[in-house]
Amino acid sequence: MADTELHGTDSEDQKDWQDETATTTDTATDAKESDADANENDDYGVPMDKVEAVLNATADKSAMTPQMQRMMARQAENTRRVEESIKGTKSNPRWFVPLFCALMIIGLIWAVVYYLSPSSDKNIANGGTWPIPGIGPWNLAIAFTIIMAGFIMTMWWR
Repeated sequence: MADTELHGTDSEDQKDWQDETATTTDTATDAKESDADANENDDYGVPMDKVEAVLNATADKSAMTPQMQRMMARQAENTRRVEESIKGTKSNPRWFVPLFCALMIIGLIWAVVYYLSPSSDKNIANGGTWPIPGIGPWNLAIAFTIIMAGFIMTMWWR
């Protein structure tokens, strides 16, 4: 099986095919480059510096086309709406985010300490005696309450 020839093409046919493919690819690449150059030079009749002046609201309105005047008015309206929405937002005090993060971390540490502390009786499944000795599994209730207070605070975060 290894000695039999699988394909009936010779090296000359292969070279001709590769030459044709390379020529076609070069022609297509040249056409794409010329199209890109034409698009770069096409400014649709409006110089780029005028467009930038309109977008920055520094252009002389009397010298503009009606289309450019409408574009400048839309830009000013969008700017006004964004500024209005920013003024209407309320923000939280600086201590708010660190507080809810700290509450979630403290609750997690509380639960971990409860699970890792030694048990007062022989039943290990009840958990440990720390952080508050004598209340047993209620330590978990305290831990989850602290964690939930942190999560509830995240809903009020603006």
